[in-house]
Amino acid sequence: MVKARDDLSAPTVPDNGRAVTIHDVARHAGVGSMTVSRVINGGKYVSAAMQAKVMASVKALNYSVNVAARNTRSGLTAARIGVLYSNPSASYLSEFMMGGLEQSSRLSSQLVLEKCGGLASQKTAVKRLLEAGVDGVILPPPLCDSRPTINMLHAAGVTVLAMATARPVSDVSSVRIDDFQGALAMTRYLVELGHTRIGFIQGDPQHTPTEVRYEGFVAGMAEAGLAIAPDWVVPGMFTYRSGLAAAELLLTGPTRPTAIFASNDDMAAAVLAVAHGQQISVPDMLTVCGFDDTAVATTVWPELTTIHQPIAAMGRAAVALIVDEVKAQKAGADPKPSHQLMKFTLIKRGSSGPPAG
Repeated sequence: MVKARDDLSAPTVPDNGRAVTIHDVARHAGVGSMTVSRVINGGKYVSAAMQAKVMASVKALNYSVNVAARNTRSGLTAARIGVLYSNPSASYLSEFMMGGLEQSSRLSSQLVLEKCGGLASQKTAVKRLLEAGVDGVILPPPLCDSRPTINMLHAAGVTVLAMATARPVSDVSSVRIDDFQGALAMTRYLVELGHTRIGFIQGDPQHTPTEVRYEGFVAGMAEAGLAIAPDWVVPGMFTYRSGLAAAELLLTGPTRPTAIFASNDDMAAAVLAVAHGQQISVPDMLTVCGFDDTAVATTVWPELTTIHQPIAAMGRAAVALIVDEVKAQKAGADPKPSHQLMKFTLIKRGSSGPPAG
C-alpha cells in the first residue's frame, strides 16, 4: 500500500501510482492548500461556492481525509467510515460530502471514498473498502436501496447506513426526509397557484424516492380532484440529460402542461433549458419545479422553486449516527439500527407562478 504523503492525504493511488495529497486537490481546484484544509476540516470563513469548488476536486481526485494518521500519533482511535457512491448528481454528492467531512473531523474519524457503477463494480468497491479496514459504510443514493450491496457488507460484519432512502428497512440505519410529504406539498402548491395541467418527470427506477415522490404527486392531484394525463408522466434518471429528453416529450406535444414538477433539480434545470430554447417564458408561460435544493437550483435562471432537502445536515447526521453505532459495536453491544427523519422545506423562487390567463 502506498503511504500518504502528509497528515491530510489519503492512501489513494492515481493512475501514475503517486498518492493524492492535499496539494494536488489545491492545484486541481485552483486554490491554496490552506483553503482546502479549512474546507475538509470544517473550518469557518469559507464561502459556500469555495466549499463546492474544493469538494468537486475532492470527488474528481477520489481524495479522502486521512484523519486516522493524525489520530494514531496522538493516541486516539478513529472510526473508519466508507462512503460508496455512484450518484450521477455532482451537486448532491458535494453537499453530502461537505457535511460528512465536517462531522468526521469533529469526531476524529476518517472517511474513505469509493466510486462504483454496476453490481460487479460494487463488489470490487466493497472489497477495497473491506481491505481498507472500514468499520462502517454509508450508502448515498441510489446505492442506499441496493440490497445486494447491503447484504455483502452485512456478511462482512460491517455497519451500514442508508442515506436518503425513501423506504427504510429494519436492519439498516437511515437518515432521510419524508419524500411523500415533500412531493405532496409541492403538488398542493402548484394547485394553489391555479395549475390543473401538471406534468411530472420521474427519477431512477432503482431508487425508492422515485416511487414515493410520484405517489405524493398522485395523492396531491387526487386530493384536488385533478386527472393525471398519462402522456404528461415521463421517465427520467435524475440526470440532466434525462431531463432534456423528458422536457422534449412534455413540451413538443399538441398540448402541453402549464407546470412541470421534476423529481430532482438536475432534471428541472434541463426543463428550463428546453423551455428557453423553445421561447417558452418561465414562469409566465410555464412553471418549473424541482426537488432537493442542490446548488444547481440557484445557478439557473430563473432560480428553481424546489423542496429543500438538508443534504449537508443529513451528511453530518449520517456520520454521527454510524460512528455511534460503530463505537457501540466495538464496546460489545448488539447492533441496533436507528432512523433519523429530517425536515424538508418548500422553497419558492422565480420559476413558479400562476398559469397564463
